[in-house]
Amino acid sequence: MIIAIDGPAASGKGTLAKRLAEHLGFHCLDTGLLYRAVARDVAWLGFRLDDTWAAVAVARGLDPRELEDPDLRGTAAGDAASIVARIPEVRAALLAYQRDFARRPPGAVLDGRDIGTVVCPGADVKIFVTATPEVRARRRFAEFEARGAGVAYETVLSDILVRDARDAGRPNAPMMVAPDAMLLETSNLSIEAAFDAAVGLIKRKISHPGRS
Repeated sequence: MIIAIDGPAASGKGTLAKRLAEHLGFHCLDTGLLYRAVARDVAWLGFRLDDTWAAVAVARGLDPRELEDPDLRGTAAGDAASIVARIPEVRAALLAYQRDFARRPPGAVLDGRDIGTVVCPGADVKIFVTATPEVRARRRFAEFEARGAGVAYETVLSDILVRDARDAGRPNAPMMVAPDAMLLETSNLSIEAAFDAAVGLIKRKISHPGRS
């Protein structure tokens, strides 16, 4: 079984994907880490993030074992990732790995922005997780405060809006809701409530495969 979890930054899709994978005994892949790792290595080599040749070369030689780098979880890494993710050749280079991962038995949960539309259009279950920009900004702001980072809420909200526009506006594999995806709005949901809602959606989809 393949479960596709898509959504914008700070919507809670990553946390949800991990919880679902643990609950179901499935493998889990945060596909955004692939692009973050590519951006990290391109910068480390001294190239511009929008240098197609360098980004593609790094993507083709990326070692998935290096995805455990904690620095890849930071906001800066996410912003950098959204730049290399705009390069069609980079997305193509990483596509085979993502699809191979999705076929791992007994099942896999993949989260990103184009899982249900491009990476795994035939996924058994597709959930698009979202929340208002203000809620997502407050979540990200709370993370910064917990780490002692002095970032203003207004700056975080502005970054969220820029990231949304960049992800949704890229010409290749833009972030969008798949026609057969189920929407999960988490603005007013706790992590536990969002998890319970997602499990309910999965059960409904499995029981009635023809519905979305």
